[in-house]
Amino acid sequence: LIALQEGNPTAQGWEGIWDPLGCADFDFWGIGNEATIGYLRHAEIKHGRVAMAAFLGFCAQSTPLVSGPHTILPYKGYEAGLSPQEQWDNIPLWGKLQIFTLIGMLESYGEILDPHYCDGGLPGYYPPIKGKGLGQIPYNLFD
Repeated sequence: LIALQEGNPTAQGWEGIWDPLGCADFDFWGIGNEATIGYLRHAEIKHGRVAMAAFLGFCAQSTPLVSGPHTILPYKGYEAGLSPQEQWDNIPLWGKLQIFTLIGMLESYGEILDPHYCDGGLPGYYPPIKGKGLGQIPYNLFD
C-alpha cells in the first residue's frame, strides 16, 4: 500500500495510510496479500457507488414528482404520498425480483474481466456495456 500511495500523484505526503484493523496484512481465502488488497479496493469502490446511488434514489423518491399522484400508475398497487420505504413495500414481488436480478447480472458482468481485480486488474472498473444492434450505450453509469 505504501508503494501505491507514493505512486499516486494526488496523495498528500502527510496523509499516510489509515488501516486501524490491519487489513493490509490480511490474506483472504489464501489468494495472497496483493490479491486481498485488490479485493478490498474493489469492494470499497463498489460499496461507495452503491451508497451514492441509494442516497440519490432516496432523495428522488422523496420528491412530490415521484411520490405524488400520476396519470398512469407506474406499478400495480401504487399509492401517492408514500415515503420511499413504503414505496418499496408496495412494489410487487416480481418487480423486486427483477431489480435484484439486474443487480446480480451487473455483479457477474464485473467479474469476467481479464485480468481480474484480484490479479492486478483495475479495481472498480466495469467494461462498457454494448447494446445488441444499438452500438455503445450512451451513458456508462459505473464511472
